[in-house]
Amino acid sequence: MKKFITLCLLIALATNVSAQETTTSTNPKSFGGEKYGKTLNLAAGIGYYGYIGRSTPVLHLDFEFDVAKNLTLAPFITYYSYQNYYYWGNPKYAYRDYSYRTTVIPVGVKGTYYFDQLLGAGPRWDFYLAGSIGVAIRKTTWENGYYGEYVARNSTTGLYLDGHIGAEYHLNKKLGLFLDLSSGISTFGLGIHL
Repeated sequence: MKKFITLCLLIALATNVSAQETTTSTNPKSFGGEKYGKTLNLAAGIGYYGYIGRSTPVLHLDFEFDVAKNLTLAPFITYYSYQNYYYWGNPKYAYRDYSYRTTVIPVGVKGTYYFDQLLGAGPRWDFYLAGSIGVAIRKTTWENGYYGEYVARNSTTGLYLDGHIGAEYHLNKKLGLFLDLSSGISTFGLGIHL
């Protein structure tokens, strides 16, 4: 994974250097800095959670708005669901694996700092570090016939924290493709600049 990330960053930087050579004075970044806000980000990806023991598909939506130079805040909502098993029994019920489905909806705010000026990024690229904080709303449904505790073992708390590193490639002034790698959920998505 580290080799893949390093390769992606090297390709992005190499593409960025060639893009800088062809920029003209109509570059929007040359007029007092780029604005990153007013962006709707739609994404799908994969989340890996140790307590599940495998990856699970994830959907993500956020809306960025500018708060300071190179800094945005974005209220977000994310959705993922998984099925797992819990081994349980007692003298009245046989010991066996019982299935349960957990749906998790993290809601919160993502703070993003863009390093385009520091890295000398061309007009088509954005590079950023971010952190998310919020709450994870969860619902667990057990299969019929299970009469044990209804709290899933090895679960997480309701606090949601995530660190991100990412890049966006602007297809044009209104659309961009981004890759967001994080400590829990990594997504690939479409940025719609309003």
